[in-house]
Amino acid sequence: MSILVAEHLKKYYGEGETLVKALDDVSLQVERGEFLSIIGTSGSGKSTLLHMLGGLDNPTAGKVIIDDKDISNLKGDELCIFRRRKIGFIFQSFNLVPSISVYENIILPLQLDGKKVDKEFVENVIETLGLGNKLDRIPSKLSGGQQQRVAIARALASKPAIILADEPTGNLDSKTSQDVLGLLKTTGKKFDQTIVMITHNDEIAQMADRTIRIEDGHIV
Repeated sequence: MSILVAEHLKKYYGEGETLVKALDDVSLQVERGEFLSIIGTSGSGKSTLLHMLGGLDNPTAGKVIIDDKDISNLKGDELCIFRRRKIGFIFQSFNLVPSISVYENIILPLQLDGKKVDKEFVENVIETLGLGNKLDRIPSKLSGGQQQRVAIARALASKPAIILADEPTGNLDSKTSQDVLGLLKTTGKKFDQTIVMITHNDEIAQMADRTIRIEDGHIV
């Protein structure tokens, strides 16, 4: 069963001779529990596609359906709430709040949503990612790989419908990248999560269940 469907997505900038087609009629489906990687070079349209899938930007045309909800029609607070509840984001730059502890970062989306923390589930995630002895630290006291583990835990904590990972190993060395991706794949399987990851690295992409390639705004 598809948890995410994109239909005929287009994202155009400018007009006439200056028209840029960042995405040009892209359609895809992601099954529940699947780990999909989208690979492409810089400027291929992969980041634009991820932003469309996550409701971070609006398409020029087409629609995105997540968990049977067409997010293309959502605006303002309604879209913000949907993203917070249904989509977990993992960014290249970690995007942790520097002034609060690891544990506070992990449960932050739940607190923002006023939801009760499922302590047993969160503790299971923390244990799986090997963060149990680092919960009281602030992010600056962690290595890059450890910070990305915290970002993965934060994405999982709210049990979203889908996790979108934007070059999650872009700031890590190759050994740490393999470790972090291995953990992302392990936690995805363990907690039955659906993951869509963009990357420019063929070796990283091959760790997913399925890979699609995007070039010049098209899936090839």
